[in-house]
Amino acid sequence: MATSCLSFLIIVFGILCGFGPAAAAVGPQPVTEGWEYHWGDFPFTAEGVPDWSVAQQPEQWHSIDFPANPPGRDGRDQVWYRVNLPAGDWQAPVFYVLSVDLIVQAWLDGEKIYQYGTFDRNGRGKFEGWPWHEMPLPGDYENKTLYFRVFSDYKDIGFWGEIGILDHSSLTLHILENSLEALFVATFSLLVALLALTLSLLQGGKKTFSSIALFALASSVMLVAESPASQLIISHALLWDYLAAGSYYLLPVALGLMLDQWLSTRPSRLAISLIWKLHLGYMVGALGLALAGIVPLSSTFPVFDVLLLISLSAMGILTVPRLRSFTGEQQVLVIVCGVFGALLIADMAVAHTVLPWGQVPVSFGLLAFTLAVVLISLRHYAGTQKALQELTVTLEQQVANRTEKAETLLRREQARAGLLAFENEKSQVFAGIVAELQACVGLNQAFQVLTKAMPRLCSPFKGMIYRQTAGSSYERLVHWGYGDEPPEFPPVIATLDKLPDPVQLMPGSVEDAEAARSLQGLLCFPVNVEFASHGTGLEGLLLLDGRSISNSIYTEYGAARLMTSMNLVAERIGITLSGISLREDLQRLSYEDALTGLKNRRYFDQLFMHETAVALRNSLPLSLMLMDIDHFKHFNDTHGHEAGDMALRAFASILKTRFRGSDIVCRYGGEEFVVILPGSDLAGAKDRAEELCESARREPVVFEGNNLGHLTVSIGVANWPESTDEPGQLLKLADETLYRAKACGRDNVAVFSES
Repeated sequence: MATSCLSFLIIVFGILCGFGPAAAAVGPQPVTEGWEYHWGDFPFTAEGVPDWSVAQQPEQWHSIDFPANPPGRDGRDQVWYRVNLPAGDWQAPVFYVLSVDLIVQAWLDGEKIYQYGTFDRNGRGKFEGWPWHEMPLPGDYENKTLYFRVFSDYKDIGFWGEIGILDHSSLTLHILENSLEALFVATFSLLVALLALTLSLLQGGKKTFSSIALFALASSVMLVAESPASQLIISHALLWDYLAAGSYYLLPVALGLMLDQWLSTRPSRLAISLIWKLHLGYMVGALGLALAGIVPLSSTFPVFDVLLLISLSAMGILTVPRLRSFTGEQQVLVIVCGVFGALLIADMAVAHTVLPWGQVPVSFGLLAFTLAVVLISLRHYAGTQKALQELTVTLEQQVANRTEKAETLLRREQARAGLLAFENEKSQVFAGIVAELQACVGLNQAFQVLTKAMPRLCSPFKGMIYRQTAGSSYERLVHWGYGDEPPEFPPVIATLDKLPDPVQLMPGSVEDAEAARSLQGLLCFPVNVEFASHGTGLEGLLLLDGRSISNSIYTEYGAARLMTSMNLVAERIGITLSGISLREDLQRLSYEDALTGLKNRRYFDQLFMHETAVALRNSLPLSLMLMDIDHFKHFNDTHGHEAGDMALRAFASILKTRFRGSDIVCRYGGEEFVVILPGSDLAGAKDRAEELCESARREPVVFEGNNLGHLTVSIGVANWPESTDEPGQLLKLADETLYRAKACGRDNVAVFSES
């Protein structure tokens, strides 16, 4: 955190010092007039768009001075705000909001232009942090109405802090300008925390300095986490809110630890101890419950604020009458902590709208505290300097005694580190090769990847890689390490009827004498690939020159280790190539109906078994529709088979548009179609089926420019568990209800129900 803040400040100071007034941020154009609100959510269309005919009715809206906490909330957690955007001269305009309770959508010209948080189907969601919001606006935004949809189960609902329009390029500088003071003080306080912690360690863990370090650290983290610039450091609002909450909740703990050591009377110390332990328990419990998802993090702040107000008052009552008994240093720290606590209370009052919104200079209180700690630390510095000098002499003597031993170990570790770096480098290269192979669509492409990658993987060792061609011969794909001239022995490989074992090749390994001489000194690693059609076969061969390995500087671990590693490489390549081969075979199996573009019956049979298993395992409903185009044979006889094919394609197009991406639509055969609806109950499936019937009635079949009329369908619907206890029976039940739908005059939906 210290490094991030310090780097951030250096960048900011560089901008301000390097560009001067030219780099000053242009402040936002306030948007504080003309706001209106509407309690409750608006109805949404099936496409997820608000019903603007309702939203634009004037009687739905009421004026409000500021878009926050409208009157008459009465437990409601949904509200809409709107405002007419003023004219402005901006290059890349954005709508800037300092904070929103809790999640928000922005709509302009009927389009959603921004969303923070996730809205469920009921227009609600969970707390996801308090960031500032940058909402891009189109260039022609002037005088248009901007709508905001807000959900909050927090005590406040709506916007908080600064609201305005400005250029995107100016927003970052504006954020920096508003955060510079807090970041500077936080960095300074963090350095003071490190200083206090160092003094505590040097003085045997003295608790006073430890508690000061905790107070300064918690304060600095809180300032950084609550500053708008925190999102420029790490763009994760909820993370910063957890940091802000944890550091904020730790402040009374650190303050209580300080006072616990300074108060002399036992009752006062017991009371202070009880207070800081209570706050420590609250911090652990609140953050634990929030992380577990039991309570939202936002709801822990109001409770803590009340607790903090009571605790600070109690600490003041216990401390102020005994202030004269403290040392001068303790008195200074108590006073600056009191100032800091007063600023916290003022900031708390602003957050709870007791006071009007404004920037409370909490950082000034922390700055006063850190300056006091620095002055106190300087006094202690003189006392520790002598001890440090004595310690330095002792350390120098110890360092001198260990230098020679360390240098010896260093040389040994350098050699070992070189070897480990070599292995790590090759592991990374191999991981990249495997990733490239896994992206290949076929073995030919995979061997092209190996041709390019193997020299890089195996260098500095000489070698080559072969692939089996037609028959039992092998073709060399690439060689490396031999210069421009190819090695003399590759042609021998192409003539071998039987490849040697994957060990070092010695004379006598093969029957042919010339082959034996050519292969002498090689290490052979097979690349075995599994095929769906004919099992495992030796598809490739990796050959490495054993002499180049034995002469390499990287063989301190031994040639056996290198051989084992390369054998594992060949095996892993073979496994990856086997997956590609099997994937190729599977791709040759067609799961798509060529006429309609829908999945075919084979696909349905396999997926239906899977979906029934998923439904049983997760106790989720599963619905099935079986449908038949009415009088399709008559249609074919009347208009011809080409027109019938056109009708099937037209009906398939209707099916594709009427179902979710999670639904499975298949052509079951002829004019029969089937739809699997995971997670759908019987009533929902029936509604979908009736909508489908209506869509079919409205859609004409046009063939060669002639309107052949529309289609009608009969549909049978069954559901697990409403229709049967066995999801595997759904197809049979849907078929029975389909015949019932036909018997009732066709062009209707029949539902199978146990009742």
